[in-house]
Amino acid sequence: MIVEKTDTGFSAFSEEYPIYTTGKTVTELMNNALEAVTLHFEEENMSVTQENLKFEIDFKQFFQYYKVLNAKFLADKIGMNPTLLSQYVQGHKKPSEAQTEKILFGIHQIGQELSEINLIYKH
Repeated sequence: MIVEKTDTGFSAFSEEYPIYTTGKTVTELMNNALEAVTLHFEEENMSVTQENLKFEIDFKQFFQYYKVLNAKFLADKIGMNPTLLSQYVQGHKKPSEAQTEKILFGIHQIGQELSEINLIYKH
């Protein structure tokens, strides 16, 4: 499903099937998408799970939503020219499949690192 940022949250649609949904948050959107897909395929007795769904979002919208992720930091992390990544983020250029994979790998790597961090606080 193609994900788009809207003024009130997010929308998602399928290019292959007449399936559309919205959500105020990404989590709500994903839950609503699963419900919409399940309803669409209900008559065909097809079982659909969250793992069966694939969500796609363009670079510009991704970086607008996940503002915590700095494009320059990501470029440095994956060994990419920051100006080139900025052009992808701004929508001035479209990355190749190999570049997209490289960027996605870096995003996943940062996410993994963040998920393993424990913050220490003192009273």
